[in-house]
Amino acid sequence: MKAEIITIGDEILIGQVVDTNSAWMSEQLNLCGVEVFQITSVHDNHDHILTALKEASQRAQLVLITGGLGPTKDDITKKVLCEYFNTELVFHPEILEHVKTLLTQRNVAINQLNRDQALLPASCTILHNPVGTAPGMWFEKDGVIYVSMPGVPFEMEAIMSGEVLPRLKKMNLAESIVHKTILTQGIPESMLAETIAKWEENLPEYIKLAYLPSPTGVRLRLSAYGTDEATLRAETEKQVTELQKIIPEYIYGYDNQSMSEVIGQLLIEMQQTMAVAESCTGGYISHLVTEVPGCSAYYNGSVTAYSNEVKVNVLGVSQSSLDQFGAVSRQVAEEMASGVQKLMKADFAVATTGIAGPDGGTQEKPVGTVWIAVAGHNRVVSQKFTFRHNRERNIIRSAQAALNMLRQLILTEKSIAV
Repeated sequence: MKAEIITIGDEILIGQVVDTNSAWMSEQLNLCGVEVFQITSVHDNHDHILTALKEASQRAQLVLITGGLGPTKDDITKKVLCEYFNTELVFHPEILEHVKTLLTQRNVAINQLNRDQALLPASCTILHNPVGTAPGMWFEKDGVIYVSMPGVPFEMEAIMSGEVLPRLKKMNLAESIVHKTILTQGIPESMLAETIAKWEENLPEYIKLAYLPSPTGVRLRLSAYGTDEATLRAETEKQVTELQKIIPEYIYGYDNQSMSEVIGQLLIEMQQTMAVAESCTGGYISHLVTEVPGCSAYYNGSVTAYSNEVKVNVLGVSQSSLDQFGAVSRQVAEEMASGVQKLMKADFAVATTGIAGPDGGTQEKPVGTVWIAVAGHNRVVSQKFTFRHNRERNIIRSAQAALNMLRQLILTEKSIAV
């Protein structure tokens, strides 16, 4: 079953509001076997909406519409739907009672605009909105299902979860779709594609591979389509196992795992702790680590040593290292890692020092030059990275590279301990 999502609202097209609805709906539809074929955004304009509905009906068997159902004059979706389905608005007293109840709870006086939300197209099936005043609407025409919902994300999600998805599942219209995402770090997309080319060529026809690069690494998404979900899952896991043999050093997790979560699980298993010393990343690594619930079991603390004085006086970096090699150097990175490890009494530590940009670089050390060091039991490992000129991306990439180095060191020491 193919679906199309139509988002209605000038605020989306001018960039005032980010369309998070389509991403959430696409994910939920895929989980129940519905493939989103296209996402379309249109103005709050009568002709534009009508055209979008007509064109979507030629591409999809399910059309999901969000936006334009509010009480104000710029919300015209209901009137356009009446025209498209050749019907008229009729009053529903039970909807008005629901509106009154919600507004009373919010200490808001009801007016005529609120009452008009009880006017709905006669040919629709009403979908209950437990958290808002605008109900959803379900239509069927020429073999196509249309669902109109509010654009407010938590209202749309409530209607999708409580009404739309259960109805779709009961209709058994969807084929099985199985997704598996492999998370990689430390290898560029082109090199990764070259390395796994033979494996990719031998994938079954019903399994598709997508490359999803980002500053944190490259995600490989396998999507299997068919009628037997169990078979699809088994074959997908088989392919993942084969891939693990080809690039074991670059795979750090799967699906929605973060690098921080993977590291946390390893440290808990080993009953070990970690600490962080940051210069160019400015606390971003610590932020990523502390996003994980339960991190207090293994995270001892951090020092954001942006100035050389803090590097010397708090972390114990030698002044001679700074004078001879500079703050952005292997020697200083390693001393920062060892210093915070000792200061925080941690088993493992990671440190970053670099030139995030946009200025501050030299010919010898251009913007994007970053030294990362990780310290473990009786060993310190360091590596130089040369990123680019975008400050935000440099910080993100440095943090991810640092965490990946920490993960690799933990795994190395874990294997030695075994």
